[in-house]
Amino acid sequence: MLRLRRRVHRIAPTIPTASMADIAFLLIIFFLVTTVFSTDQTVVDLPTSVNREDVYRNSAIITITVDRVIKVTDGEHSETVQTVEHLDRFIADVLRRNPDRPFIVKADRAVPYQLVEFALERLRLSRARTVYFLTEGRPPRRPS
Repeated sequence: MLRLRRRVHRIAPTIPTASMADIAFLLIIFFLVTTVFSTDQTVVDLPTSVNREDVYRNSAIITITVDRVIKVTDGEHSETVQTVEHLDRFIADVLRRNPDRPFIVKADRAVPYQLVEFALERLRLSRARTVYFLTEGRPPRRPS
C-alpha cells in the first residue's frame, strides 16, 4: 500500500498590527488627559524651612516676586494684581466657587515681610480658611 503524505500548508506566525494605531492613540489621549499643567511658572527664590507639608494641587496661588509684583492664579487663569481691590476680587471669586479651597503664598526670600503680611491680611479679611507658605525643604541640622 502506498502512503501518501499530505502536504500541510503552514502559515508563518505574525503579530496582528491592525489595532496598534488605536492603542497608540488611546495612550496619547490618556497621557494628555492625566497630565497636570501648572499655570504659575514664576521663578522665585524660596525661603528654606525644615518643616514641610504637602499641599493640594487645586490650590490658588498668590506669588510675590522680588520686583514686588503680585501675581495670582486659580489653576485656570493667571493675572497680575494692580490694586488692592483686584486682589480682593480674585480671593472673593475663588472662595465663592469653593469656600474650602486652600491658598498658597509663594514669596521670594528677598521680599519685605510687609508685602507678605499685606497678602495674608487680605486673605484673613476675605475669610480664607487654609493658607500655606511655599518653601524649599532643608534637612534639619544635626547637633555638633
